[in-house]
Amino acid sequence: MAKKQARKTAKSSRRPRPSRPAGGSDRRNPSKAKPKPRPPAKAAKPVPRPAAKPKSPPAQPVPAKSKAPRKSRKQASRSWQARLAAEPADLTVAYGESLSIDHRLYEQDIAGSVAHATMLQEAGLISGADLLRIRRGLEHIRQQISAGTFAFDATQEDIHMAIEAALIKDVGDAGRKLHTARSRNDQVALDLRLWLRDQVAGLQALIRELQAALLRQAEDHADVVLPAYTHLQRAQPIELGAYLLAWIEMLQRDADRLADCRKRINVSPLGAGAVAGTTLPINRQRVAELLGMDGVLASAVDATSERDVAAEFLFCVTMVGLHLSRWAEDGCIYASQEFGFLRIDDAYCTSSSMMPQKRNPDLLELMRGRAAVVLGQLVGLLGLLKGLPLAYNRDLQEDKRLIFTAVDTVRLSLRVAAEIVRHSRYNAETAEKAAAGGLTDATALAEYLVGKGVPFRTAHQYVGEVVQLAEGQGVSLVEMPLDQLQAVADEVADDVFQWLGARRVVKRYTSYGAGGGEPLAQQLAAWKQRLK
Repeated sequence: MAKKQARKTAKSSRRPRPSRPAGGSDRRNPSKAKPKPRPPAKAAKPVPRPAAKPKSPPAQPVPAKSKAPRKSRKQASRSWQARLAAEPADLTVAYGESLSIDHRLYEQDIAGSVAHATMLQEAGLISGADLLRIRRGLEHIRQQISAGTFAFDATQEDIHMAIEAALIKDVGDAGRKLHTARSRNDQVALDLRLWLRDQVAGLQALIRELQAALLRQAEDHADVVLPAYTHLQRAQPIELGAYLLAWIEMLQRDADRLADCRKRINVSPLGAGAVAGTTLPINRQRVAELLGMDGVLASAVDATSERDVAAEFLFCVTMVGLHLSRWAEDGCIYASQEFGFLRIDDAYCTSSSMMPQKRNPDLLELMRGRAAVVLGQLVGLLGLLKGLPLAYNRDLQEDKRLIFTAVDTVRLSLRVAAEIVRHSRYNAETAEKAAAGGLTDATALAEYLVGKGVPFRTAHQYVGEVVQLAEGQGVSLVEMPLDQLQAVADEVADDVFQWLGARRVVKRYTSYGAGGGEPLAQQLAAWKQRLK
């Protein structure tokens, strides 16, 4: 009897209680309950009301579990929040969001989702109708973002959750199925690779534009001869085309590095899940095929935390920035009044707020400075990666901030460089005077003596003596009297003057890749064909 009474008492205590009226509690002591106690709620209310009736069943009954209140409904905007008992603090949202950075991945995110959904349907994990709804919903979102009408919400954290939430709102349960067999870990790894692949093509196109501008300058100033420099001292004479070809070749190495890096970028991590894959029957190779990728990463544990290709890509971008910085440094020097070889169009110069005579190559200086910014992003990414344990860690969210900054900087620098090249002019008279005044034909004189049978080291010594004589007299080598040359080296004949002088020297170059003559003409013709 006592046990029966205790069960009744416990059951009574579990009934919902209405809020108590002000002034105290009317809750009765369960230990003094009568066999058939009247619910305290009725005695406590000043106005009696009938007992609550059971709710009518829905028109289409659903499992009891589905009818029960769920925390996920309370905060459906965050796919992970059901695990936590509290809503994230405003500071957590503000500090943790990356949507302000990674929103630019939307095209890649949607492309990856379409491929993933297609694979899910082929694997029998979603229906054809679901796939159609998902594709239509994603296309609608893509159009909204492209048009600037999509409402971004920082509480969605990143572009992946923002698109997924919008899709669910648009197509309902079909949208909830999209994340089957996928984690944000492998999703963002895929999106980044797709974005990097696109950037390779974009950077290569900009590099090609700059190469074409340099080649046109070589054609427009084919008669310009100038000194090449070593240690920033006049060395040997070259044609301007040889100088410009050096930058063309340098930039081609940049393009080739990017192409080689693309091979390692174009491999899919999707299907790795959070870290260990999935028990569902997915086809990772099919997703890679749909996205035009060359294969899949073999290790799920590695795939989500791997950022080697990001670091490699950023190194390639940094090398482009470094080469542009070197080119900008040369531009600053050659455009100075001390050199005077180059004149940059006024549209790409600035002046001084105090000195009205100034023409400053500020854009070149900025390009030189921004190469340091790009280098800083590479160092930052390497520092970000150096101490991470396997596998995914939230630190990796910061990789895009570094990569995007570097790519944006270099892309703009390439565009600016091409415009400066197109609108610059070279001063042939000043450049050739510098080549002649620096005794840059001294090496050619030594090679002339080699042709007469003099060992090179001996010829080098003879010419060194001739150079001292010329400097003492303030004349060039071609202005030296023949008898003075013969006094130093008996092998000198009157044909020596056909070898001296900067313009004669550049026409005599014969070795492959040389700074003038037929070798240079062949190289420039090949590049003209290549850059058509």
